[in-house]
Amino acid sequence: MATKQFFELGDIKKGACFDSMKTIIETAFYGNNTYPVETTKEAYKLALKSPGAIVTDMEICEPEKNGLPAGAKVIVLNDGGVHGRCAAARRILGEPGVTVDKFSPIIRDAIYDARWKKLYTTSAYVGLAPEFMVKAHLCLPEGEEVLLLNWLLNFQYCTEEYNAMYASSRPMKDPDIYVFGDPQWKHPDFPLGLAFFDPEHNCAAILGMRYFGEFKKGTLTLAWGCANRNGFCACHGGQKKYNLPGRSYVAAVFGLSGSGKSTITHAKHDGKYDVTVLHDDAFIINTGDVAYSVALEPTYYDKTQDYPADHPDNKYLLTAQNVGVTLDKNGKKVIVPEDIRNGNGRAIKSRYWSPNRVDIFKEPVNAIFWLMKDPTLPPVLKISDSVIASAMGATLATKRTTAERLAEGVDPNALVVEPYANPFRTYPLGNDYKAFKKLFEENRVECYILNTGDMMGKKIPKEVTLGSLESIIEKKAEFKPFGKIDSFEYLPVEGFNPDFGDANYADQLAKRMLDRVAFIEECAVVKEGFNRLPDEALEAMKKVARQAAK
Repeated sequence: MATKQFFELGDIKKGACFDSMKTIIETAFYGNNTYPVETTKEAYKLALKSPGAIVTDMEICEPEKNGLPAGAKVIVLNDGGVHGRCAAARRILGEPGVTVDKFSPIIRDAIYDARWKKLYTTSAYVGLAPEFMVKAHLCLPEGEEVLLLNWLLNFQYCTEEYNAMYASSRPMKDPDIYVFGDPQWKHPDFPLGLAFFDPEHNCAAILGMRYFGEFKKGTLTLAWGCANRNGFCACHGGQKKYNLPGRSYVAAVFGLSGSGKSTITHAKHDGKYDVTVLHDDAFIINTGDVAYSVALEPTYYDKTQDYPADHPDNKYLLTAQNVGVTLDKNGKKVIVPEDIRNGNGRAIKSRYWSPNRVDIFKEPVNAIFWLMKDPTLPPVLKISDSVIASAMGATLATKRTTAERLAEGVDPNALVVEPYANPFRTYPLGNDYKAFKKLFEENRVECYILNTGDMMGKKIPKEVTLGSLESIIEKKAEFKPFGKIDSFEYLPVEGFNPDFGDANYADQLAKRMLDRVAFIEECAVVKEGFNRLPDEALEAMKKVARQAAK
């Protein structure tokens, strides 16, 4: 599927592809102060001279395969006090109080003020197979060359191969994505910045925000919305395929940054399995007869927290953000990882970090794993009812991470609910509920919950999570009834088995299930019902809460 960039004159009118915001934002790309950057090599050369950029002595592995010049080295750029995404700055057209009349003057002024600056424009693809490809365009001011390079490396920069693939993909009615950004913008009414989205017309303005994750997830926000309109399930998670004797097993894991989705996706399992990776952050699943999956990005935007300076995987770094730099024993500039400088240090890693990487799984998904940090849950739960499986995904409980920039007064340690681990949704929540339910019901996809946090104060090691996953893949897992909840079963794990005779545990479990009921009830009234779930989801969770209280 391909989006539309060019139009017949008779098609240029208000409608599916044009409205005020889309026209305001796209028009900024054509001023005489804009300069197209057509290749990653050109972007890299600009980034070398960008103010404050640090050109390390760490050579990029096989730079030419990543569209970079021979001898290219890892470039570091740090953002100052901000090193995470800010949900409080997001405004989505159509939500209560977010109107064209209110925001179009603000964005028109932002673009007008940028006329005094040199602007760069560039293009890339989101979606890496003919089954789904969206063309995206970015505009940034001079001084943000590293941000421009990061965006081109994160998504698929244009090549003859991908241009031909895009040209042969099935067309869709949606327009191309246009993102106008100006990290240097300031406005007294938006001290945290402004990330404005017009999802129906695939455009955004990201203003006063430096962190690259805003541009990565901002672009994905629009691509996921486009996927939702065209028969796909938007997925913020990781997916891998275990190539077993005589069969394969495709597992999809859904979780926020820091929940373990990248760890699980890239786990080597001590070489026990032949594993193929689709992606660890962004993909889509077809909701038709065959639940195939398509990756949206070629590279990985990974935390540097778990990779010491001498870790062999650092050879796959392309750029790094919000990390330190020091001199090694030979006087060479190298990064200081492990979040020593600040939280949420990040790097873009080459697609070759995963030795067996593909861009599409034509095999259907076998199982979906919701990654939660709910202290009342054991390491693994299996859910047999499709309604409850989808409802539990809609009430996915987790904790905030350093990848997020929180508004004042928000408790970073509070247990929160983030439906399907996707805070980037621009369409009704019920759409995701129905899509996942269809996968569980009609496509016979199994559903599990992996608690990657702690159980009643006892941390669950990643070795327990991975070992449990292996037992499921190998069909060795033997589940037991989970108390009185008839659709739940748990996998016994020494040291983490639920004690339903413990009054405190039983009480906490019932309360957490009631929290989910309250969340679904709240969804029906907030945002004028935009996030309302079907009545069956509420009734199913009420039943679970009653059974948990027995």
